[in-house]
Amino acid sequence: MVKTISLMPGVTLRCFQDKRFKQGFLSLQFVRPMDREEAALNALIPAVLLRGSKNTPDMRAITLRLDDLYGASVGTSVRRIGDHHAVGLCCGFICDKFAMEGDKILQPMVEFLRELLLEPVTENGAFLPEYVESEKKNLIATIAAQRNDKRAYAAARLFANMCREDSFGIPRLGEIAQVKKITPQSAYAHYRKILSESRADIFYVGEAEPEKVAALIMPIFRNIDRNYVNLPEQTPFHPCGGGEFTETMDVAQGKLCMGFATPITLDSPDFAAMQVCNSLFGGGMTSKLFMNVREKMSLCYDIGSTYYGSKGIITVSAGIDCAQEQVTRREIRQQLDAICRGEITQQELTAAKQGLISGLRGIHDTPGSIENYYATAAVSGLSLTPAEYIRAVEQVQLEQVCRVAKTLYLDTVFFLKGVG
Repeated sequence: MVKTISLMPGVTLRCFQDKRFKQGFLSLQFVRPMDREEAALNALIPAVLLRGSKNTPDMRAITLRLDDLYGASVGTSVRRIGDHHAVGLCCGFICDKFAMEGDKILQPMVEFLRELLLEPVTENGAFLPEYVESEKKNLIATIAAQRNDKRAYAAARLFANMCREDSFGIPRLGEIAQVKKITPQSAYAHYRKILSESRADIFYVGEAEPEKVAALIMPIFRNIDRNYVNLPEQTPFHPCGGGEFTETMDVAQGKLCMGFATPITLDSPDFAAMQVCNSLFGGGMTSKLFMNVREKMSLCYDIGSTYYGSKGIITVSAGIDCAQEQVTRREIRQQLDAICRGEITQQELTAAKQGLISGLRGIHDTPGSIENYYATAAVSGLSLTPAEYIRAVEQVQLEQVCRVAKTLYLDTVFFLKGVG
């Protein structure tokens, strides 16, 4: 059970007290509207903060500090959740009761997180140039490497075209051109803006009482000059005209991506039915796309679909022979049409539900997966706990699946084809 504590306007602590685990998990993320001009800055700043603080000014000092905390870990978090960008720091550590007698871990861990967040290494009123330039190179390399993963690249190009006038088309890590523009001064100014204006979401998983965690977290924000700006509500997909787009690259197999839109989002009463619909369509190895388009017809090397509930988008991605593009597109449409007509066996429906339920039951298996589910849900607007989600999926009927499938329409197609 998650306990929510409002520490001050725009700062919320959520605690999942659980004594099953030897390790605790704590995340602190700042949530801002997704914006093309600041996406790269948002993605870069956590990495710069993790390079050092006044008391631990380099990676060696940080490693020694973490060793003193029984091998604790600290990392960055950069999430794109619907219209919002959530960035910050997270840490994992053993619970106090498993430390040697007299040792405390949670309190010094929170203090270290405070140091990293509020006491970065600076020079002349800005971030250390050496750290900024180093992390810019790392971020540029990460963005550039996405082009080598052709499936991910094709999916990114689909979103860039399908959502060209929607924030969902902005890359999670920003764009290389924007990264190159960043200076130590501009990064530090944006960092101060994030601390002042952004919504702050803290999530804790572990054995400690929520009130104890709140008392430890509160001093972090007492020393910040807050001027909180309300975060806009999440919005559904904004149609941008759709279309068909093709790029040519030296690839052995083509990558076909199709973007379907629906008015059904995660705050809709039909959300669970759409999740089951996607699972039936292409969400697993028992889906229609996998069993028919791949296995029976041998039209692709791989195929699957993903439902982005925060926006109301389902994408289909397939690796194919370039000569099979049109026939594969046609068969994908026919599988969706079959769902609309109710051509679904009880075995298919049961398998689709079981696939979803299995994933939901695994959420409470680790502190990290618990944090990921609830912290993401808090930003996306999903109000269902995993148990409520499971019950909703179990109650979905065939007629509901057919009805929600009929709301899907093809908006955009992107095809990455080989040369010649």
